Amino acid sequence: MKNITYILFSLVMLQGTFSAAANNTLINAKMDSTLLLMGKKTAIHVEVVQDKGQKGFFVNEGVDTLNAFVEVSERLQADTTDLGNDRIQINRDIIVQSFDSGMYVIPAFKYVIGKDTFKSNELTLKVLPVKVDSLPNIHDLKPVAEPPFFFSDYLPEFLVKYWWLIILVLVLIAAGIYAYFKWFKKGELPLRKKEKVIPPYDEAIMKLTQLKSEHLWEAGQEKEYFTRLTDILRNYIDRRFEINAMEMTSSQIIDVLRKNEETMPVNEQLSKILEMADFVKFAKMRPLPEDNEVAYQRALNFVNETKPVEVVPEEESAEGKTGGKEEVVK
Repeated sequence: MKNITYILFSLVMLQGTFSAAANNTLINAKMDSTLLLMGKKTAIHVEVVQDKGQKGFFVNEGVDTLNAFVEVSERLQADTTDLGNDRIQINRDIIVQSFDSGMYVIPAFKYVIGKDTFKSNELTLKVLPVKVDSLPNIHDLKPVAEPPFFFSDYLPEFLVKYWWLIILVLVLIAAGIYAYFKWFKKGELPLRKKEKVIPPYDEAIMKLTQLKSEHLWEAGQEKEYFTRLTDILRNYIDRRFEINAMEMTSSQIIDVLRKNEETMPVNEQLSKILEMADFVKFAKMRPLPEDNEVAYQRALNFVNETKPVEVVPEEESAEGKTGGKEEVVK
C-alpha cells in the first residue's frame, strides 16, 4: 500500500514538473507596421521562448489566410537562438498582404507543446485604399523617363557601404609595399638615425694608434699584439679593396693583392708582417722588441701608401692651381 501511494505521489510530482516546464513557454507576436496600403506586404514576427529540448509546433501552419481579408504571402524559415540557462528562442516571420481596405483583427497565433497550447497576443492591421484617378481626370501620358545611371547600382552592397574602408586598406597595403622595398628589404629603418660610417683609412689609423698606446708587446703579450695588428690590416683590406680578407689565409691574401696595382709597392711589407704574425701565433716564437716596432711601422706604411685619393673635379682643380690650393687627400 505504501508503494502504491509513493508511485502515485511521484506521478503527480512528475506531471507538475512537466506542467511547470511547459508554463515557462512564452509566445509573442509583433508587426512591422500596423498601417498597410492595399496590395503591399508587411511582416509579422512570432517569437517563442521555451526550454531547450521541448518539441512544439504552430497550429494552422499550412493555411493561406489569417482571416477572411489578410492573406499569407510567404512563411520564412524559422531560426533558433540559444538564450543560455537551457532556454531557446524560436523566431518565425510571416509575410502578409491584403487587397481590401478596412480594419482587421489578426487572431492569436497558437503554439502546442505536448498537451499544452500557448497563444500570442492579437494584432490589429489597418489596410488603406489606394487612390486612383477618376476617368474625367485622365490626361495624356508622358513617356517614362529612364532613371539616371549610377555606377553604384551595379556594385555589391558592401562595396557601396564600406568604400572608404576598402580605399583605406588599399592605401595601407601600398604604403607597406613601398616601405618594404625602400627600407626594410635593405635592412634600414625610416625613423632610425643612421650611424656615421668611418672610412676604412680613418678606422685603420685610429685602431693602429690605439694598439700602439696599449704597449702590449712591452707587457709580454706578443701574440695578442700580432693578432690585433693583423686583424686591423685584414679589416682594412676587406673594406678598402672589397676582398674577404677576414676569411683568407696569409698566403691567399698576398696572392690576391699581387694582382692589385695599388698595393704592389707595399705587398712585400705586408707579406713580412703576416709571416711574422704566423710565426708568433702558431709557432709560439717570441720576436725581438725591434721586430714588434718594425711590424707596426710596416702596417702603418701599408695603410698610408694605399690610402684612397679623392678625385677632384676639373673646376676645383683649376681653382686650386690659381688659388694655390693643394689637392685634398681623403
